[in-house]
Amino acid sequence: MNRISQKLVFAWASVGPRFLPFADVATAELPLSRLLRLSLFQVSVGMAIVLLVGTLNRVMIVELKVPTALVSVMVGLPLFFAPLRALIGFKSDHHTSALGWRRVPYMWMGTMLQFGGFAIMPFALLVLSGGGNAAQAPAWIGHLGAGVAFLLVGAGLHTTQTVGLALATDLAAPESRPKVVGLMCVMLLVGMICSAFFFGELLADYSPARLVQVIQGAALITLVLNVVALWKQEARSRTRQARPQADPTFQESWAVFCSGPRSVRRLLVLGMGTMAFSMEDVLLEPFGGEILHLSVSSTTTLTATLAFGGLAGFAWASRVLSRGMDPFRMAALGVCCGIPAFVAVIASAPMQSPLLFGLGTFLIGLGAGMFGHGTLTATMNLAPKDQAGLALGAWGAVQATCAGLAMALGGVLRDAVAHAYDSVTGYSTVYSLEVLLLCATLVAMYPLFIRNPKETP
Repeated sequence: MNRISQKLVFAWASVGPRFLPFADVATAELPLSRLLRLSLFQVSVGMAIVLLVGTLNRVMIVELKVPTALVSVMVGLPLFFAPLRALIGFKSDHHTSALGWRRVPYMWMGTMLQFGGFAIMPFALLVLSGGGNAAQAPAWIGHLGAGVAFLLVGAGLHTTQTVGLALATDLAAPESRPKVVGLMCVMLLVGMICSAFFFGELLADYSPARLVQVIQGAALITLVLNVVALWKQEARSRTRQARPQADPTFQESWAVFCSGPRSVRRLLVLGMGTMAFSMEDVLLEPFGGEILHLSVSSTTTLTATLAFGGLAGFAWASRVLSRGMDPFRMAALGVCCGIPAFVAVIASAPMQSPLLFGLGTFLIGLGAGMFGHGTLTATMNLAPKDQAGLALGAWGAVQATCAGLAMALGGVLRDAVAHAYDSVTGYSTVYSLEVLLLCATLVAMYPLFIRNPKETP
């Protein structure tokens, strides 16, 4: 087994220098094989996101006949843990372990939460649907079981991602962090793209037994990927086994974090930009089918187009930021790319141009990738050494919460305007609001370009 694992790691590392634009991030202290192995936790997070938001969303509504409103509630349950990411990161910053670890215990806890949620999820969903022998079970059992499963997976993926990024910050040198961020973000997209393909193929011939196999297979893969990612990544330290002085409370650490140079403004910019790039997430495919009359296969490629745009944005941002570009300027370039992207999507309706629509979709992904990379790199660079987990947790909490709220707001606003006017006006209103939000983000971001000489670059 050890020889097989070594061969897999070496094969995976050999891919990097040839195909990854940030492969030169490797150093003697942090070789590429170790960095790629650490990035596997992002693959498991991407797999969980696709399974929750994409695959199960469709299976629950179409095959299991679960009411759409109930599906929306279940899929939205993991969002409750997003605001807790700052607290999770803070706890990992100050964790006292008998084994001398800070990050590993929390990543392991997040892994087990994901594993447990996936383990019970398929049976809970079958009871929730009320089909077959499950019809004899009380309805509340299915609701409770499915709710607990979604909550466990949500808590696990938020914990794993927050602490994993903090561990990457601990391991990477300051000058190499932009490329580390790029690698982590790209691996998240790779995990989502590959998972979407495999889940679609495995569930093409749906059956309850196949659903159980796929979800519990995801649980096992999550456990394997995260264990491999964690193996010998964090060095054990005797100073973490016992602390003679009392650690600061979360309120004290949060106050110190917020008192930093423009910390609150950075979070405000992140929230506004994230909402601007997220309101259309659930609307692009319906827009293509309803307004431009595209086929199902054509609209399905939109997800891949958006993802490839994000990959291009991450790759280019990684290369430019590693040469010393200010991360806030990179985020601003992403916002500037997003404004014409949404204008192109709006214009594709009266022009009935699928080509213009596809170009706009790609540019949305490109701008979102640049914006996300810039804000995350800035967070990693400006985080104090003893507050890396808190800073990244705050970034993740704002990003995840605003993305979820934006998607819900976009759907509600589109339906309300379409009911009053027509579908084209409904979609265009949401896209126009996103353009306004992007412009407001640029205005709010401007003071971040003006640095105080005493601030950390």
